[in-house]
Amino acid sequence: MIPYGRQNINQADIDAVVEILRSDFLTQGPVVPEFEKAVAAYCHANHAVAVNSATSALHIACLALGVGKGDLVWTSPITFVASANCALYCGAHVDFVDIDPQTYNLSVARLKEKLVQAEMAGRLPKVVIPVHLCGQPCDMEGIHALSQQYGFKIIEDASHAIGGRYKGEPIGNCRYSDITVFSFHPVKIITSGEGGMALTNDIKLAKRMRLLRSHGIISDIAEMHSRPSEELWNYQQIDLGFNYRMTDIHAALGLSQMQRLDEFVVRRHALAKRYNEVLSSFPFVTPWQHPDSYPSYHLYVIRLKLDEINKTHRETYAALQAAGILVNLHYIPVYRQPYYEQMGFSIGYCSQAEQYFREAISLPMYPGLSEDHQNLVVLTLQKAIDL
Repeated sequence: MIPYGRQNINQADIDAVVEILRSDFLTQGPVVPEFEKAVAAYCHANHAVAVNSATSALHIACLALGVGKGDLVWTSPITFVASANCALYCGAHVDFVDIDPQTYNLSVARLKEKLVQAEMAGRLPKVVIPVHLCGQPCDMEGIHALSQQYGFKIIEDASHAIGGRYKGEPIGNCRYSDITVFSFHPVKIITSGEGGMALTNDIKLAKRMRLLRSHGIISDIAEMHSRPSEELWNYQQIDLGFNYRMTDIHAALGLSQMQRLDEFVVRRHALAKRYNEVLSSFPFVTPWQHPDSYPSYHLYVIRLKLDEINKTHRETYAALQAAGILVNLHYIPVYRQPYYEQMGFSIGYCSQAEQYFREAISLPMYPGLSEDHQNLVVLTLQKAIDL
């Protein structure tokens, strides 16, 4: 079995976690802020807020930006459902902007068209969430320029993208956004087991997200509401928050993994280059990379040229799975999910996303993938399409 993604854990990672297990702190200890500082420093951001998942980070990012009942949030249809669900958690409405046919990211041209129409209808989005699919950054400069014109806030869903760069600068520096979110799920670039992080350059947003991740509770006496002097108050709940905290156990693993982040990304680039070379004569579209980007290559997605092969998309996928090559599909358009169809979305809502959905397959991509296993993936793929 060759999975599409897999964590890479070494002895240093294990030792870091064991050290925490033997310490006085398992949950809220000193390692979480160390991890936050390491990621913020790497990305050249002012603040980082660690949480228990990227989904949690997206949720509190929306709340910190004031997303609430009746507001509009737009995102890409080709993403994991969390990029849209986070807005629904806040009582907002979600809509989708079609993708660019080359990068598969949210299309700036389609975003501009949709904003023109929304302005005329008086229904502009409060927040736009561009997704750096596969680790390739969106055209953030273009999206940011539109945000200045139309007044929306930006959350970069960079769950796939830590270690990548945009215009020579680290993804996560928030130069073109209000908040950037990373994921540390085991199949991502680095892992903390489960975990996520929200980065921002705005201290007020950081403070708000820290409050929301921990039940809305504060323990700083200077910030507490006044109470009778004879009563002992060592904490107060001042808002309705959540239990979204990251533990020191998870942070220790993430902090250790940060030492190899660049190494992981370099290895992913080598694997992508080899795939590109070997698959160049196959009836596939291999990933195109914008010259402004240095992707993290979380995923390697091919698109089948269905008019040139002897199998359907589903047949090709099934043949690979049956042979032990555990390819995946990233992603089914979010609005095609049954839950979203109940909101009124239907087939064909975003034409480029639909075309992508009919052709895309994610091949195995992770640092521990050997050349022999990569060769086996290619050979099995060749057989699957009867080439």
